[in-house]
Amino acid sequence: MPYREQIPIDTGIDNTVKLLLEGYNYITNRRNQFGRDIFETRLLGGQKAICVAGKDAVNMFYDEKKLIRQGAAPKRLRQTLFGEHAIQTMDGESHRHRKELFMSLMTSERLDDIKTIMRKHLERASEKWVKQQEVVLYSEMCQLLTKVACEWAGVPLKENEWSKRANELEAMFDSAGALGGRHWKGRNARNFAESWLKGLVQDVRNNAIEVPQNTALYKMAWYQDKDGVLLHDQIVAVELLNILRPIAAIAVYITFGALALYEHPAEKEKLQTKPSVYFELFVQEVRRYYPFFPVLVARVRDDFLWNGHDFRKGNLVLLDIYGTNHHPDIWEYPDMFDPERFKDRDDNLYDFIPQGGGDYYRGHRCPGEWLTIDLMKETMDFLINHVEYEVPKQDLRFSMRRFPSLPKSRFIIHHIRQKNG
Repeated sequence: MPYREQIPIDTGIDNTVKLLLEGYNYITNRRNQFGRDIFETRLLGGQKAICVAGKDAVNMFYDEKKLIRQGAAPKRLRQTLFGEHAIQTMDGESHRHRKELFMSLMTSERLDDIKTIMRKHLERASEKWVKQQEVVLYSEMCQLLTKVACEWAGVPLKENEWSKRANELEAMFDSAGALGGRHWKGRNARNFAESWLKGLVQDVRNNAIEVPQNTALYKMAWYQDKDGVLLHDQIVAVELLNILRPIAAIAVYITFGALALYEHPAEKEKLQTKPSVYFELFVQEVRRYYPFFPVLVARVRDDFLWNGHDFRKGNLVLLDIYGTNHHPDIWEYPDMFDPERFKDRDDNLYDFIPQGGGDYYRGHRCPGEWLTIDLMKETMDFLINHVEYEVPKQDLRFSMRRFPSLPKSRFIIHHIRQKNG
C-alpha cells in the first residue's frame, strides 16, 4: 500500500489575509515553522491549497500529467496581469502550439535586434537625463522599455501616446497583487490597452498598416491555432500584451539591479574590470536575490500521491518562487548577495525559477527569460560604463508585502554625466 503522511496544516477558514500581510515570506514562514517544504492551507475564498517549495516541488509542479493551469489563476490576475484566455491559462497540445508562436520570437537574431533597440533608447534617454535635476530610474525604465517593446514587436506608437501606453503597461503588472485602487487601475488599463491593440490587429488583417513579418504583431495577427483557425482579434490583443507587458516589467529588475550596484560597490568594480561574462553572473543573482513574482498557481488534474501526500483533483497548488530561489538546500548562504555563486554552475530547469521552471518549449516557463537577461545586461553595462551619476539620500527600503516589490523611492539618481567614448 502506498505510503501516506499527514502534512502540516495552516489552520483557518481562509488565510488569504495572512498571505497578503506576510507577502513573499508567507510560505517560507510556514515551511520554517513546520520543518517541511509542503503544507496545506485555505486561500481565495476558503479553497484548499497545498503550498510547496524546492527543486523536487518544481519538478512536480511542471509535470502536466499532475497539474493544469486552466481555472487556476484567480480572476483578479486574469483581469489585470494575464488577460482572459491567455497562454498562461492553457494546457496540453493547445498550449504547446501557442508556445511555439512565442518561442519563434526568441531567435538569436530577434534577441540581437532588441538589444540594439534598447541601447539606442538608453543613449537617447541619457541625453535627456544630463539636463534634469534628478531621474527616478524605475519610472524612466517603464517609459523607455515601453518604447523598446513596441518598436521590437512591430507595434506602431505615436509620439504623443507612448507615455499613456507605458502607464497602462505598468498599471497591469503593478496591480498583480493589489487590492482597491491599484487593482482597478490595472483592470481599466488592460481594457484600454486591449482595445488599442485589437484595433491594430484589425488594421494588419485589413492591410491598413504594414508591419515587418518577423515581429510579434504580424505573427500573432496571422497565427492559426492547432485547428488552422485565426485567433479572435481580442485574444491576439491579449497575447500581444503578454509580450509588451513583461518587457515593461523588466523595469523592476533593472531598478533592483541599480540598487545592487549601490549597495554592493565591490560588484560594480568587478563589472568594470572582469570579463564581460560577469554581467551574466550579476544579473542572475539580481533575479535570484530580489523579490519579483511571489508564487505560481496550478490545479490538480487528477488524484495523485506525491511525497506521501494525497493531491486531490481540483486542489490549488502554490509553488513558492521566492522561497525556492532562497532555499538553503539549493543555495549556500541564500540571503547573501553573491553573483559568484553562478560561476561554473550547472544549468538546471528546476532549482532557479525567477520566471518559472521547466522546459521552455513544452512547458510554462516564461518564453521571455532570455530577453530579460539580455536587456538587464545591456542596461547594467550602460549604467556602469557609459554614464556616471550619484545616488542622493532616499528611502531605498523595499516591502516584502507589496507585489511586485520596489524600493520605496523607486531609485533616484542625479548629477548624471555621459562618459567620454
